[in-house]
Amino acid sequence: MEVKMERRSGTLLAVPEGRIDSATARDFESKMKAAIQDEDSAVVMNLSQLSYISSAGLRAVLVIAKDLWRRDASFALCELPDTVHEIVQLSGFDKIIQVHASEGEALEAVGS
Repeated sequence: MEVKMERRSGTLLAVPEGRIDSATARDFESKMKAAIQDEDSAVVMNLSQLSYISSAGLRAVLVIAKDLWRRDASFALCELPDTVHEIVQLSGFDKIIQVHASEGEALEAVGS
């Protein structure tokens, strides 16, 4: 599991590739926490390259989101593949985390 990262005007854009499951969730969470800097006002996670996310992966996403919210930073997901989108909906995460159809919409929503 790889995570490509890029900064755009105070927003960290992360694009995880592959699977976030019980075998990779801790590594994913660690990579994200290490990449997020104090001056980042928002994080957008583009999930277009994600093939699967498990409950362990969802937990890692929630931990990252909560850390950001505690410091008044924005967080959003975008470009979810159908299978990942279904998991996010079934878990109710779409009720607590912003989900956008496109990367552009997500960046605009978080103020980037």
